[in-house]
Amino acid sequence: MLQDTLVMNMRRLIDFLEYSKNYFIRKSPMKAMSEYIIGCIQEFLTMRKKLKMAQYRLNYHKHQLAKMEQLIAKNNEHTFLKGSKLNETR
Repeated sequence: MLQDTLVMNMRRLIDFLEYSKNYFIRKSPMKAMSEYIIGCIQEFLTMRKKLKMAQYRLNYHKHQLAKMEQLIAKNNEHTFLKGSKLNETR
């Protein structure tokens, strides 16, 4: 009886180790972890470049907004930029 229990427990342990081995072969968690770490390092190294690109886009949009505001002010007769029209109508 003790021998049967021991054999059964050993069989369960061997089955567990086989399942574990197959899981590591199938899922490869170490490879996934190393790919994740490499991805994080690459992200960290390209952060400055991405920041510069974002700043460039922001400056471009600010410039476009300023141009649009200037165009609106130019075509609006009630602003100080078009004071000559107001003087002519007086």
